[in-house]
Amino acid sequence: MIGRVLGTDDATPLQFWVAIAEGSVVQLDDVVAIDRILPTGERISLFGIVNQVRARHEGATFDSDVFLIAEGVLPAEISEAAMVQVTRVVPEVFVPPLPGAEVRIASDDERDVALDFDSVTRRLPAGLSRENEPIFLDLDFVDGTKGAHINISGISGVATKTSYATFLLYSLFNSGVLGAEASNTKGLIFNVKGEDLLFLDSPNAHLTADQAARYEHVNLTPAPFSSVGIVAPPRRGDNTATPAVGSRTTGVSPFFWTLDTFCRENLLPFLFADSEDERQQYTIVVQSVTAQLAAAVKHGPSLDGAVRIDGATIHTFRELVEFIERKLIPDDPDDKPDQRWTGRAVSGGSINAFVRRLSSSIRHVEHLIRADINNAPDYALDLDSNQLTVVDIHQLHDRAKRFVVGVVLRQAFDAKEASGVAKPLQFIVLDELNKYAPRDSSSPIKEILLDVAERGRSLGIILIGAQQTASEVERRIVANSAVRVVGRLDTAEAGRDQYGFLPGVQRQRATILKPGTMYLSQPRLPIPLLIEFPFPAWATRSAEATRRSSSDGDDPFAGL
Repeated sequence: MIGRVLGTDDATPLQFWVAIAEGSVVQLDDVVAIDRILPTGERISLFGIVNQVRARHEGATFDSDVFLIAEGVLPAEISEAAMVQVTRVVPEVFVPPLPGAEVRIASDDERDVALDFDSVTRRLPAGLSRENEPIFLDLDFVDGTKGAHINISGISGVATKTSYATFLLYSLFNSGVLGAEASNTKGLIFNVKGEDLLFLDSPNAHLTADQAARYEHVNLTPAPFSSVGIVAPPRRGDNTATPAVGSRTTGVSPFFWTLDTFCRENLLPFLFADSEDERQQYTIVVQSVTAQLAAAVKHGPSLDGAVRIDGATIHTFRELVEFIERKLIPDDPDDKPDQRWTGRAVSGGSINAFVRRLSSSIRHVEHLIRADINNAPDYALDLDSNQLTVVDIHQLHDRAKRFVVGVVLRQAFDAKEASGVAKPLQFIVLDELNKYAPRDSSSPIKEILLDVAERGRSLGIILIGAQQTASEVERRIVANSAVRVVGRLDTAEAGRDQYGFLPGVQRQRATILKPGTMYLSQPRLPIPLLIEFPFPAWATRSAEATRRSSSDGDDPFAGL
């Protein structure tokens, strides 16, 4: 027994206070249980989580009495009490606990009942409690059976959002929860910061024996990802398509799109994903030029990735842009622009706006759209050859990042849609979600992410999105995420409506969470759970793939 139900505060079927017994210690997030015998003789068990703990002097009248009590001048007793929010009632007879009833810590099978784990048939290991007890997600709310998608929020560099996303992927691939489907399940992750995710197939040299032992509590074996394909854009000006990475010299493949693919698959709009506004008329030019490029190569011959339009063979993106400019702005001022390319009733200002934006993209993407390399089609991005594909975009300009993210997302989405079946699943991890699906503007990338959020559940394409500020992400994308995870939050951000699923105490506490600690909210429980997750067994940066740095200190999550 840790205490008894208070009689001086109201006890309800959903919340009650517990007076903590002398010698007992109760802290936030403890799971407790209590019984009540009804007049019929039926036993009702109430389970809950400690949501607040308070201590006070009983017998004190004024604030200054604390000094007199401490000196023994005034008699008083210290009273500690804990507020409990009910998570489950078994059977579901919603009556309040009676004052004076004994309260106990729920452990073992009782803890599973309290957290509703006992009724979950497909349990995905999602982390650990402070006592190293496993915390599970119901896979039905991840794989699309009842819900889908995971959203992770938190301050950059402190919330360890990407580290937790990779832990969830590792758990999905290796826990056995997916059964025979695990080997065919695919993961796609965009590396947006540094070269941190280019070593997921390497053991983490910083992993200690104690940290490795934590994996046993969730029935996982600590190891790197076993099937990883790493792709990076080619170096600028390099005619051999050497990947533009510095810390890893082997096991990285280059990727780019041929001009034929660019035209045939209507990729031009993704070059305007950073400035899309349907009220601007130049978007009409974007649509018209996209249609003309697709029509021009529809029945064209195979040219090893190059395109032939109106008798001209084009091998580079710069040449393609110059060709489009000639169609829109004729050399002879007396000639009119070709309306098939400009669209009807478009002003010269709109045409010039399109040309300026298209021309400005050359220096950012010309090494990504090309046919000036032998066997150029062989460098097409393959998302099926490995279980996990890491697409490195960290060195790209923001405009090129948006282009790559948009095109790769559409490729993954179209492939799942064409397959006609949800299995095997395709998981996509995308950080900086607020950049690609902003709340207050539109773009081709945002439309794809909305499609994933709203239709991906039925198609078997699952988004694990992360961002610093959920308040800046398109509301429908966050709302369609069945599972929400929160790491360390900025104080102002924690007060936003998007975190309404966090009770007040959890919101306040989220502003002081340590790296490796998160709040996990899932549909099966009315209260978010505080979880910790094991230190990654896979290298999350180049230093971890080789040696331990003496500057890392005692914090295993330092630098993640």
